[in-house]
Amino acid sequence: MSSNIYTKKRVDVRRLVIIGVLSGISMMLSMTPLGFIPIGPINATIMHIPVIIGAVIEGPIVGFAIGLIFGLTSLIRAFTMPTVTSFLMMNPIISILPRVIMGVASFYIFTSIYKVTNKKKFSALITGMAGSLINTVGVLGSIYLIYGERYIQAIGKVGSPGKIIAAIAFTNGLPEALLAGIIVSSVVAVIKK
Repeated sequence: MSSNIYTKKRVDVRRLVIIGVLSGISMMLSMTPLGFIPIGPINATIMHIPVIIGAVIEGPIVGFAIGLIFGLTSLIRAFTMPTVTSFLMMNPIISILPRVIMGVASFYIFTSIYKVTNKKKFSALITGMAGSLINTVGVLGSIYLIYGERYIQAIGKVGSPGKIIAAIAFTNGLPEALLAGIIVSSVVAVIKK
């Protein structure tokens, strides 16, 4: 009986450490230029990758927690380091909700693919891409639904909010998804041997 309690405490400590480390990495990426990788003419963000990794290696609760911390970091940054588009991230539906959903969904995507393929690296590759797309669609979709016209005016564009936001999703979202897939699969291959 006492060994079960000891094992449970070890697992809980491990989860807390992983949440702390990956949340710290996510916060650092959010607050510095390190969160962006230039790919041709665009800057792909990698800030969401710790959320996906945490979900894959430790489960939906850890994914939820890291996603929540990532979302709260975006919310806090919007108030403390405002820009012309900060009003978007001041809304928790945009700054927090997609990140939490990404964290939980990534675990279930990984386990579903792994059950079918029995290949960790492949499952992690697809999960990284899917998790990234969940974040992109969640954030940009919410922006479109809640602030479409106001967002287009804030960035100085003229035209259909749907078309402009879709173009942003395509030009940034696809490279980010590919990058997330590569990074997540590489990290998971090492950690989940």
